[in-house]
Amino acid sequence: MNPDPPTSVSGFTHVADELIYDGFVIDVVNGVFTTPEGERIHRDIVRHPGAVGVVALDGDEVVLVRQYRPAIDDELLEIPAGKRDIEGEPPERTAVRELEEEVGLRPATIERLGGMYCSVGFCDEYIHLFLATDLEPVPSKHDGPEERHMAVERWSLDEVSAGLSDGSITDAKSLVALGAVLRRLGR
Repeated sequence: MNPDPPTSVSGFTHVADELIYDGFVIDVVNGVFTTPEGERIHRDIVRHPGAVGVVALDGDEVVLVRQYRPAIDDELLEIPAGKRDIEGEPPERTAVRELEEEVGLRPATIERLGGMYCSVGFCDEYIHLFLATDLEPVPSKHDGPEERHMAVERWSLDEVSAGLSDGSITDAKSLVALGAVLRRLGR
């Protein structure tokens, strides 16, 4: 779940959400707000349950996935990640579950790196970011056709650093999380 948004910021007040679309992954609402001057405004907003992203560090290698993303009709190289789709599940548990499902690894240690909003101009999705270490193999359980056809890749820390610089890695959550881990490691 996303952090609770304030009901009033800088004089703006969130009045209501009018449901436009109730989807599997997202809802689309007509958000109704009042401005500091009292004017009523409407904004299209995508409501998302939130997600997790995990940097799986195995020695001096990072486990990444290359996955087809229909929204851009292309593959992206990413850290393992997933939607927070189990009500009440703590983000740390979601991170462990997603890592097991996607790449077949279970961490003995999971540390919070922080988090990020993805595209606040229209969406409330918040991604909790984690570092997973002390990894042991477990059976993977791919969810959906994209995961069944994704490739798991292991990149050295030097390759990750180069990928952040040369544009090989363009996924936002991966850029933020991998950059945080490299800074933490002094690289």
